[in-house]
Amino acid sequence: MERKAVGFRKNPTARDPGPETGPTKSDSMILFVDVDLKELKLLGKKYPWQKPEICPRCLKSHVWGHGFSDTFFDGFFNALFMRRFRCPACGCVMKCRPKSHFTRIQTAIDTIRSHLCGRIETGRWPADPDKGRHWLRALKRQSLAWLGLSWRNRLLEAFDRLYGFGIVPVSRLL
Repeated sequence: MERKAVGFRKNPTARDPGPETGPTKSDSMILFVDVDLKELKLLGKKYPWQKPEICPRCLKSHVWGHGFSDTFFDGFFNALFMRRFRCPACGCVMKCRPKSHFTRIQTAIDTIRSHLCGRIETGRWPADPDKGRHWLRALKRQSLAWLGLSWRNRLLEAFDRLYGFGIVPVSRLL
């Protein structure tokens, strides 16, 4: 008596993606640009974005406009339209982000640093202690991980040093 295999079968109509799949999350890039957020709010999608001459990833091709993404920032009730570009050669999608902000954080770098400075020097939070506690805890963790125990009493210096290394000092990600 012959037994039939029971279980999942490969779908004959499913397309094998193979090596030539479309862009993935790892094929994305953030371009830090000079942006006046107040002017961006007023002009919206008509803001005069500076387009890169060539793709910064593959250095082979020009880039195309790839729409906008809604991005929230502190001080603005509604999302702002941040420009995206796409390279037709390598498929990289580039999202513009203000130089004044860290990646994935809505508050400006100067604001974060001034809040931390106020807390470290006076022992009191200038405003919004919940965010501030988050930033201080993350800064302590980052400085310990990257700089060692000797920096635990020099947190503002650690902030500047980590920022100089290209590390987001108030990120929870290591």
